[in-house]
Amino acid sequence: MLDAAVRVFSRHGYHGASMDEIAEKAGISKPMVYAYLGSKEELFVACLHREGTRMLEAIAAAAVPDLPADERLWRGLRAFFGFVGAHRDGWAVLYRQARAERAFADELAGMRTRIVEVVAGMLDHALRGEGRQVAEAELEVVAYALVGATESLADWLADHPGADPERTATRMMNVAWLGAGQLLRGATWHPPAG
Repeated sequence: MLDAAVRVFSRHGYHGASMDEIAEKAGISKPMVYAYLGSKEELFVACLHREGTRMLEAIAAAAVPDLPADERLWRGLRAFFGFVGAHRDGWAVLYRQARAERAFADELAGMRTRIVEVVAGMLDHALRGEGRQVAEAELEVVAYALVGATESLADWLADHPGADPERTATRMMNVAWLGAGQLLRGATWHPPAG
């Protein structure tokens, strides 16, 4: 039933999706959809939770803490883009549909905050391993930038069914890690004087 709902919500959005179509695609009656999951809003939230949990679990399982920072980031990115490649409809519900609906923005913001916290923690761990300490605000800003760039690239991947998720992860890793590698060595860019 949730698979059918995710497909319908991804294609039509929350307001455009009909419970009749969801029931038809699930192969059950409309009253059964309501009996199992309640209102359309409750069904949409259930879809968000399932897809968000699937995504976070895939990342957490791949990016185990005892790995070197670059390998941990690589595995996390590969798991994330693998999730998007395998669940394009789920990504559309999470990234496109939920963001467009104020009623669900808090759900999405909570998931995003958890991801940013994980990335900031990974950066902090890597920096401490290099004997450096960075202010929490700096870690948070860099984590938000990396998460935002990764989300944008995932949205691109969702629109390109022929694109390889692992190649996409490699592209993001090059952008993220080469830049992070410079930061780990203490290099920073400064605007020109004047």
